[in-house]
Amino acid sequence: MSSSPGMVAAPQSAGSLPSAGTLPRAHHARAVAPAPKSYDYLLKVLLVGDSDVGKHEILQDLDDASADSPFCSGSAYKTTTILLDGKRVRLQLWDTSGQGRFCTIIRSYSRGAQGILLVYDITNKWSFDSIDRWLEEVDKHAPGVPKVLVGNRLHLAFKRQVPELDAELYAAKNRMAFFEVSPLCDFNIRESFCELARMALARNGMERLWRSNKVVSLQELCCRCIVSCTPGRGLERLPLPPALLSQCRSYASAGAPPRPRRARPRPAAARPHHTCALQ
Repeated sequence: MSSSPGMVAAPQSAGSLPSAGTLPRAHHARAVAPAPKSYDYLLKVLLVGDSDVGKHEILQDLDDASADSPFCSGSAYKTTTILLDGKRVRLQLWDTSGQGRFCTIIRSYSRGAQGILLVYDITNKWSFDSIDRWLEEVDKHAPGVPKVLVGNRLHLAFKRQVPELDAELYAAKNRMAFFEVSPLCDFNIRESFCELARMALARNGMERLWRSNKVVSLQELCCRCIVSCTPGRGLERLPLPPALLSQCRSYASAGAPPRPRRARPRPAAARPHHTCALQ
């Protein structure tokens, strides 16, 4: 007997099949399963600096389309994802207008920020002198947050008013990383965000991601390949130079992942060998 609309169907016996209107419990479990995240770490980054220093230029060529912030009309919000040692790091980027009346925005958003980009224009000496004011504001409301000093518009170096050495010494004095970038040439944009992300992750105990990526030399690549292809103690039997053999031993002792060996076919049973006696 079919149940009327709005009523719960009676439980079925173990051998009966579910009706067309009911779905197995496994189907419901799959339907409500949460979608996997598209990132491994999430960091909030704030861009501060005077107006017209080009903060929006830095963000405009990054992945994901920028959108106005739903919380305040004086800032622009954008998200982008970078890759650090195989981990996906999602960056929430907040760009303020840089005007004095938006200092309240700095006070509000710097409390939850994991990284700060202080931006100035290398062709505008006043924008570099104002970094002291922005740095004081940030340190007041977000002490200890990693910071990166960014000199924007490097493609206008022929109009430079801020020497690179002065900015580098200022960043070292205030324990900041330093980059000169050019959105027009796409130079050092992603590198500055990667360095800030490493500093923020190191502050939270992620030292493995914090270390800078280095280009693997040909010798290191050869050593890794030799260790992965050499089974057991066969490394000692290879005719290698002493320096290369020593480096291969260090890779082997560090537990380099061995290369999976293919199963060799078992040899067929040896056939009896008959000799014919000469008559």
